[in-house]
Amino acid sequence: VETRANILCKTLSIMSDDTTINNRLMSELDFARTQLAIFFVVLLLAVDAINPVKIFLYVFPQVAPWHIAVLCVGLMLYVFISEMKDLLYFAVKMFFHSILSIFFKSVEVVGLGNIPAYGPVIFTSNHANQFVDGVSIMATISRKISYLVADKSWNRRIIGDLAWAMGAVPVKRAQDSARKGTGTVHLVRKEAKSDEAGSGDDSAATIIATGDGTKFTDEIKPKDKIRLSNVSAGLKVLQILSDTSVVLEDNADLTDLPTASATFDILVHIDQKLVYAKVLDRLASGGTIGIFPEGGSHDRTDLLPLKVGVSLIAYSALEKDGINIPIIPVGLNYFRGHRFRGRLIVEYGRPTYIDPSTLSAFNAGGAEKHRVCNELLDRIADAMRGVIVSTPDYETLLLIHTARRLFQSKETTASKKQDLSKRFAEAYKRLLLMTQGSPPKEWLQLQEHILAYSRELSDLGIKDYQVPGLDRQHKELEYDGDAVIRETRLTYHIFHLVFVLLVAAVPAVTLNLPVGLVARLWANRRRKKALAASKVKIHARDVMLSEKIVLCIVLVPSLWCFYGLAMYFLTDMDGPTLALAIMSLPLFSYIGVVTAEAGVVDLKDIKPYVIRLFPSARRRMSALPETRRQLQAGLRSFVKEIGPKLGEIYYKKDIDWEQIQADTRKLSQTPPVHPSPARLSGEDDGAGGDLKKYL
Repeated sequence: VETRANILCKTLSIMSDDTTINNRLMSELDFARTQLAIFFVVLLLAVDAINPVKIFLYVFPQVAPWHIAVLCVGLMLYVFISEMKDLLYFAVKMFFHSILSIFFKSVEVVGLGNIPAYGPVIFTSNHANQFVDGVSIMATISRKISYLVADKSWNRRIIGDLAWAMGAVPVKRAQDSARKGTGTVHLVRKEAKSDEAGSGDDSAATIIATGDGTKFTDEIKPKDKIRLSNVSAGLKVLQILSDTSVVLEDNADLTDLPTASATFDILVHIDQKLVYAKVLDRLASGGTIGIFPEGGSHDRTDLLPLKVGVSLIAYSALEKDGINIPIIPVGLNYFRGHRFRGRLIVEYGRPTYIDPSTLSAFNAGGAEKHRVCNELLDRIADAMRGVIVSTPDYETLLLIHTARRLFQSKETTASKKQDLSKRFAEAYKRLLLMTQGSPPKEWLQLQEHILAYSRELSDLGIKDYQVPGLDRQHKELEYDGDAVIRETRLTYHIFHLVFVLLVAAVPAVTLNLPVGLVARLWANRRRKKALAASKVKIHARDVMLSEKIVLCIVLVPSLWCFYGLAMYFLTDMDGPTLALAIMSLPLFSYIGVVTAEAGVVDLKDIKPYVIRLFPSARRRMSALPETRRQLQAGLRSFVKEIGPKLGEIYYKKDIDWEQIQADTRKLSQTPPVHPSPARLSGEDDGAGGDLKKYL
């Protein structure tokens, strides 16, 4: 079923980097036009001789200035009311643009050309930073997007108000109303029966839950779910046999059942038909929908199992309206994303489409519908993993980024860094599969050396990019402290730091520091609360930046109002001066942020030079450049050796990451072995993006 709308979407999809650059240039051109228009209006207002309003009032003296003012106010109200939703969305988008520029040091976007210019689109993204995720997508695309927002968030002040202004659709989630079940349960898996003899006795795998002190007939109903304590996956209730026995639908995400009895939560079934109807109406009218198919925010380094809702929406749109909607994967890659002035790379991948031949299976219902929905869900998951750097744990992620920095020979663009990191991560998985989780000794040794190098950098408090600069010191500086000071120009760095801090001191201390301290304490408190309530979070760092932003939205304007009142009552400023001072507070606050950040950079740059004043640390630091060169040579040699075995990950310049993820998934019929670097005691991520080019 290929409709004209679908063909138009594909035709208008811009797939090249050149077009992305053109889009960026067009944005700059629009910005230049806006600047010229503003300057021209200011010129007209400043010179009475060319002011059209003044000329009109001079020619028609019977018209008073307030007549024109009333007319303009009326027209403004009419335009605002008639276009209120679009204007509110634009205002919220501009507001979040400024928020991102303040809270992130850089936001880089990759793959904008993969987004169709017109027609319905579904965006599916990983959920790694709570409310910041939706804001990041909204602020980096030109199209208007509506999100599916948890009803729990919709009912929160500020968050819910902003979600309403963005045109979001509230969704009730079963986990938000989970309640404790009575007693304990023990689970036993009943394997599927295949109808080999043609007797009609064919059944899917199920789980029998046997309760101790349970009240199944009173507390649960068919289609509800049972979720064991400390387990994120829920099991759907198929049949209630008695107060102490129920039949549950098997869940592929729950590979190993607990051997002992456990307490459980009950997740009440929620009918989402109304939500689906609203979503389908928006898609049918050419709108875009944003979905976080993992179901909730988390701070893991890989995706959680995806919810089937996105598959149902896509198939329903194809069945109801005949539109094969492009599903665009979005990768939100945060670096220190829970902290102030972190970095973010937003990557938009190639669209995923439904195979139209599977629509009949979807319409058949039952097991066939379940099968095709899960197949589409697997493809969506593959596409989403293709736009993030997915690893089994944080230590492996650290290893991959360290290996990527060692491997690349020069500074490059964000898109190339992202591509190389993904190649390393994917090669890590492939090599584990190829060796069945038992890497060769050389691999383990190289990994251990890379981890040791990373730990040494952490202990000394310096970054990898600073290590090559340490090689400039002379041997005679090893024990001569005065020579170290002269050689490193420490005095210059200190004076520069003092100057920067003096510039930032007043705005940073008076405007930013009070709010920053309160926001940090509040975010940490909310983090602990979220961690206690979650089954999937590791440290719950994903909620911290969102909570800081929400609190700052309230506290920063409140602090400005406080200073405004203080200046009004405690000074003798006249009206214009007071207004100018109050309107300057946002500018001073931003100057404080930027200059304070420059001061922090100076501190980081000075730190290696200060450490070199101490003989023991100086010896350790003097050994780092040679260690780095040896690791770099060993890593490149290892990549050159094993690269050809990895196929297109090593050779191909432009990779279909969805297909790569699908191939990796198919390599192992059972869940792949992902030993962490701590368990392996070392491992090299042998891969690179177009490795010959990077070498």
